[in-house]
Amino acid sequence: MVDVVDAATRSRMMAGIQGKNTKPELSVRRFLHACGYRFRLHRRDLPGTPDLTLPRHRCVVFVHGCFWHRHEHCFYATSPATRKTFWQEKLAGNVMRDRRQIEQLNALGWRVLIVWECGLRHMPDQLHEILPLIEHGAWLKEWPAEPPRIRRAPQ
Repeated sequence: MVDVVDAATRSRMMAGIQGKNTKPELSVRRFLHACGYRFRLHRRDLPGTPDLTLPRHRCVVFVHGCFWHRHEHCFYATSPATRKTFWQEKLAGNVMRDRRQIEQLNALGWRVLIVWECGLRHMPDQLHEILPLIEHGAWLKEWPAEPPRIRRAPQ
């Protein structure tokens, strides 16, 4: 399938995708700060440069986009119609890198919480459920545990 935009436009669009300080990340930061949690941002000395690090709780938080990190069974974890092989390899590489970084963090004694973008979009009133996961969760926890069931993406 042919791309619907020219190469220069696609390049500009892809260059605009942020890795830090995204809307979902900022909403998690605002929520945790309002709840009294203090954290460090983007610690480069830890594997994967976690979005948030809560040293007191020995917990790191990653705010993952469902598309880029392949949230299982999620409406937003779609596959592009163009350049299928490239995207399959790219997204599979992202998942493998995430797994490797989580293992490294666990080996260093850090617990990992992954907050998925779909939960922030469709269940923002339930974000308080991450608090016990930060306080005394397992080595790896995800919120939401199951992606919300929606009929179509909001506009």
